[in-house]
Amino acid sequence: MILIAHHDPAGQDSDAAFEDAHVYVQLEAVYTFAVQDGLGECDDGDVVCAQKLFHILDLRRYSAFVHSHDGKPMSLDAPAQKPQEKLAAALAPDMARVNDMIRQRMASEHAPRIPEVTAHLIDAGGKRLRPMLTLAAARMCGYDGPYHIHLAATVEFIHTATLLHDDVVDESAQRRGRPTANLLWDNTSSVLVGDYLFARSFQLMVEPGSLRVLDILANAAATIAEGEVLQLTAAQDLATTEETYLKVVRGKTAALFSAATEVGGVIAGVDEAHIKALYDYGDALGIAFQMVDDVIDYGDPEVTGKNAGDDFRERKLTLPVIRALAQATPEERAFWERTIAKGKQHDGDLDQVFAILARTGALEAVTQEALGWAAQAKEALAILPEHPIRDMLGDLADYVVARIS
Repeated sequence: MILIAHHDPAGQDSDAAFEDAHVYVQLEAVYTFAVQDGLGECDDGDVVCAQKLFHILDLRRYSAFVHSHDGKPMSLDAPAQKPQEKLAAALAPDMARVNDMIRQRMASEHAPRIPEVTAHLIDAGGKRLRPMLTLAAARMCGYDGPYHIHLAATVEFIHTATLLHDDVVDESAQRRGRPTANLLWDNTSSVLVGDYLFARSFQLMVEPGSLRVLDILANAAATIAEGEVLQLTAAQDLATTEETYLKVVRGKTAALFSAATEVGGVIAGVDEAHIKALYDYGDALGIAFQMVDDVIDYGDPEVTGKNAGDDFRERKLTLPVIRALAQATPEERAFWERTIAKGKQHDGDLDQVFAILARTGALEAVTQEALGWAAQAKEALAILPEHPIRDMLGDLADYVVARIS
């Protein structure tokens, strides 16, 4: 509701409209906004004062900014929340406890470099998607104990350890827009701190006292390492098949997604069908997530925010290149042999990669494949009880592929 109470519109070098105003913002699931001008208390969502407060004559055209899709009031100038942001808001108290536990358990009395290196990566602004999946699964399944916090921290420690090791293997210089730990310190520090985090993760996963949880997370850690080693042997081999690619992706990416969701159901004690559904959701989501990353690597940097062609420069045989190889002319196959198999890359090669991918439609084909896996993730949720978290997880599957579709 907008009541005209002053004829000086706000926002045009005019302070009169807000001289006696009070503005407050309240965060529940989304923001609500209210202003009062000496007219008594306002209900959340009401806006009073200032004629044409936002210079919008037809507010119906802007209704998407007034209410979210679930009908809750939002700030007129607030952007729509992304699915992972909605999930983070719903899980905020639990995530705060996870972050506290991470800070406590990454400490070291005798080796100050450990928290230094760990904090550099953990505090770099990652989305914490994997631990959120554990919290979401446990919440959705009705768990009311304390150990989902331990398991979420475990998942994040495993993920952080693999990133530290990956940056050494890939000789990376940047992650999340910051210099990598191996660049700031050295490879030895990154590897050893990664080992420390793996050890901490095992301490954490034991504390709930569930052998099944321990089995799931220990297997995930082994599968991740196995996937990375398989990638080393398959990355520059032009004979690598889509089946091998999928094994790599299931190992290095999807294994932790599926473990994160599965242990949330196990710790909650739900039936086997629901645990299987949570596993299937995480597995399909992780595969879609990695395929999208593979497509984004060949996208427009101004859109993706990432350097284009890093996978090509690192000679990684990802699915877009595998699809392009399947349709390669003799000249194109010779090009891939020189650049990927032998590693002899020259100026202008990346432009040729873009041209080949465009001719073969490889990026579009992989996008469709990722959409299919996202659909499988949503289908897996169908047997789970109705819950707001379930809807958010479905939206998350859509969002993962919406970045490229």
